[in-house]
Amino acid sequence: MNDVNEQDRLRALQLLLDRRSVGALMDPAPAGQELDLIVDAGLRAPDHGRLRPWRFVLIRGDARVAFGGCLVAAARRRDPASPQSLLDRYRAWALRTPLLIAVGLEVRAVHAIPEGEQVLSAGAAAMNMLNATHMLGYGGMWVTGANSYDPEINACLGFPPPSRLIGFLAIGTPRTTMNVERPQRSAHVVEWTRPMQKA
Repeated sequence: MNDVNEQDRLRALQLLLDRRSVGALMDPAPAGQELDLIVDAGLRAPDHGRLRPWRFVLIRGDARVAFGGCLVAAARRRDPASPQSLLDRYRAWALRTPLLIAVGLEVRAVHAIPEGEQVLSAGAAAMNMLNATHMLGYGGMWVTGANSYDPEINACLGFPPPSRLIGFLAIGTPRTTMNVERPQRSAHVVEWTRPMQKA
């Protein structure tokens, strides 16, 4: 291993350690070769059984107007009394986000590989894509919530049951820089040496 390769590895690792979720985004969003790299990172996710369950739907440009309409219609169906402020917020989110990537999976419901592992694979793909987004100098956030779980939004994006969305990656250029307090390693890691005591 030569010094240049070691430095490159350490730099890449530092970029991963610097990753944070960014919600305040503006143009430009990755496109062309950069977007291809982000998708390719998703396609490298761990995949038990080589099922390749991940599916990515790109929502950008004028398509965001139509998608905002889908979000509003679904919210009205979920709750006809939804306040206009909520509907406006859904529509504005779709319009102001430079690139949305709907991440889902094509579930193999009857298969030796448990469905939970298929979901984990799609989650790993989403995380790979967020990491790649950050490493290319963009910002992103993984968004879930009512719209991710809404059957009509799922159908609108091509995920009929048992397939489903696991969320949206909102991607663009960060509007501002921010520092994020990181969790302490000691609060989340233990060294296992023997069976844990029962509570």
